[in-house]
Amino acid sequence: MEQETEIKKQFYTRDFTKKCLLLCNFDLFSSPAANWRDTIYCNCAPYPPNPEELPSVCREIMIEYSKQVMGIGRSLLQLLSESLGLSKNHLIEMECAESLALICHYSPACPEPDLTFGTTRHSDNDFLTVLLQDNLGGLQVRHQDQWVDVPPVPGALIVNIGDLLQLVTNDKFKSAEHRVLASKAGPRISVASFFGRDSGPGLIVYAPIKELLSEDNPPKYKATTATEYTEFFRAKGLDVIHDCLSSGTKPG
Repeated sequence: MEQETEIKKQFYTRDFTKKCLLLCNFDLFSSPAANWRDTIYCNCAPYPPNPEELPSVCREIMIEYSKQVMGIGRSLLQLLSESLGLSKNHLIEMECAESLALICHYSPACPEPDLTFGTTRHSDNDFLTVLLQDNLGGLQVRHQDQWVDVPPVPGALIVNIGDLLQLVTNDKFKSAEHRVLASKAGPRISVASFFGRDSGPGLIVYAPIKELLSEDNPPKYKATTATEYTEFFRAKGLDVIHDCLSSGTKPG
């Protein structure tokens, strides 16, 4: 983000069919207010970009990091499958780890942090998010109707359950509502790895897992695809998206 303007212009676009793009607020034209951040967005799997499609300043580390975090995501989904009483690879066989989007947020120092957010209240439109944050903090999660700080721990990763995992587990797992405060300190840098967004096959239909349903636990959500849900997410914007699963209906 601190490169020369001419270099950044090569990647600045709102065309999400691109493998790698730089933008400011994906929901700039749909949310009531903008967030205090810029973002590098990269579709890393299942169809990784060619190295020359990535910014040269972070090319090598993005390629290596995406490989390593893919292994972490698959291991987490195996553990989550077993915790549901399913076979170890159930969620992987559903292709919950088939796609990976790497999203790097850059929030510069904000002169009036009380007037904005680094990232507005929301939950993630994926199955699972693995987050790497720097030492500045600012991340908060919603717990028992209160906002709780998530202080940085050196060497630690944060894992969020996403909306699509809430959907397929029929509320066995709940997506984590969170936000990021703006700060006079900065820049704040974070790297979020999203498993199961819209960068994979868009025709896979996700619905509550049959093995988790019963007469006493009927399906709470209609089926959707990752692409369809992401389009809904982008159209609504972060300021209202935390209610997107509450109606139990298919986005559209």
